[in-house]
Amino acid sequence: MSNKTNYSYIGIAFIILLFGIIFIPRIVDRIKNGDVVRNESRSDQAKDKNKYVSDLAFLEINSQPKKVPSFSFTDQNGNTVTNKDYEGKVYVLEFFFTTCPTICPRMNRNLVQIQEEFKGFDNFGVASFTINPEHDTVEVLKAYAKSYKITNPNWHLMTGNEEQIYKLANEGFNLYTAKDDEAEGGFEHSGNFALIDKNGFIRSRIVNGNPIIYYNGMISEAEKIDDEGMSEEISILKEDIAKLLKE
Repeated sequence: MSNKTNYSYIGIAFIILLFGIIFIPRIVDRIKNGDVVRNESRSDQAKDKNKYVSDLAFLEINSQPKKVPSFSFTDQNGNTVTNKDYEGKVYVLEFFFTTCPTICPRMNRNLVQIQEEFKGFDNFGVASFTINPEHDTVEVLKAYAKSYKITNPNWHLMTGNEEQIYKLANEGFNLYTAKDDEAEGGFEHSGNFALIDKNGFIRSRIVNGNPIIYYNGMISEAEKIDDEGMSEEISILKEDIAKLLKE
């Protein structure tokens, strides 16, 4: 072997040694400081790759998935409940009032039916906000829950500041709510349900290429939405809840 070749090997070895002395300690420090994130193991990568993601759409505002706005109210048990209490849970959200003579009884009977369907799921819940907080006190809501046989511990009937509730409904969810002396019961409100995933995003299924956004809470499983035989509204809501619980 020539002296020239020996010098080449020595030069390469010196460069490798220099790299180890200068750069490896820096990389170790960056890992310790959290600047460099270690790659996930292959099993973790495979797990993420195979993670179930449903075909339900995200409600988007300005091309961004819409999250549930922050809220804090008092439930039928006198406990403070916030949006954070629903993190990690799939839940249905509604606006109602206990003296409603028209649509609310139908909506809540449907929700009780859904409650029974997902009785064994600790990560399923319901959020019900009264739009008549002056009348619907904690005591009134507790009696209402008992009369409807509401047993799911994650089903909170909430009362609180009227202005905040109306803002949550009309601006946070675009679910129409208003006082109206001419309306039966003195209030008008949407009869729709919003479906929320475990991460707090509003979700819905796609029908004819468009998200339905909200679910009609007044249509029971015994009724059809239209004459074309579309699936019963509460049935499709149950199907979509089941999808989100798997995510």
